[in-house]
Parts: sequence; structure tokens; C-alpha cells
Amino acid sequence: MQSKPYLSLADVKKIAAAAEAEAAANNWPVVIAIVDDGGHLLWLQRQDGANPLSSHIAPAKARVSALGRRESKLYEDMINNGRTAFLTAPAPVADGMLEGGVPIIVDGHTIGAVGVSGVKSNEDAQIAKAGIAALN
Repeated sequence: MQSKPYLSLADVKKIAAAAEAEAAANNWPVVIAIVDDGGHLLWLQRQDGANPLSSHIAPAKARVSALGRRESKLYEDMINNGRTAFLTAPAPVADGMLEGGVPIIVDGHTIGAVGVSGVKSNEDAQIAKAGIAALN
């Protein structure tokens, strides 16, 4: 039987704090979502001034990234490059196929993901990656 790492509450808090710090350093009001490897929500944080719709988008980005085991940007790129049939993917996939979802990979295992929404997509991804970097 194989074993794999998993996200503890302490890990989630560390990721969230680093992501929040990155957003605050840039004065970006965002929503930060962290999910486990099954896409189940472990953390949701809406900063003051963040768009209410981002509270739905951030967890969707995280879920897509965790379940797909890749950055959500890859799905957005596929669609933008002409594979529009991907738009018919069922929820939760279709809901989060925008840049800003980044998987958390430890020892080759995807153990969860961070999704951020509220600013430009590349800035969302920057915040998510800053959070994940706090684990190392």
C-alpha cells in the first residue's frame, strides 16, 4: 500500500497567510481558497473590498486545479487556442477553467490546490504560488 502526504490545518494556515501577505503587499483585494486533493474546501478567505463573485470563482479554480492536477490556466489556454468543446465540460470543471488555480505538489503527489480570484488572472496565480511557496 502506498502512502502520501496531505494538507494539515497548520499547512493550510501557512499557505493562506503567505497568499494574504502577497495580496496585501500589492494592495490586491482577493478571495483565497484552498482545497484538498479531492477538491474539498479547506479554507476560504475574502479580503475587504474583494468582489463578492470572487467567493464563487476562487474555490472553483482551486477545485479544477486539484482534480486536474495542473494549473487551471492550462484549461483556459486550451479553450483560447480553439478547443472550445471544453466549454461543455460539466461543473465543477467548467466553473473554474480560468488562470489562478495552482496545484500543491509534494513528493510528486498533488495534495490540494490554491485558487485566487479578484485581480488579473496572472496576479491571482502569483498570489496562489506565493502561498504554496510558504510550504517549502
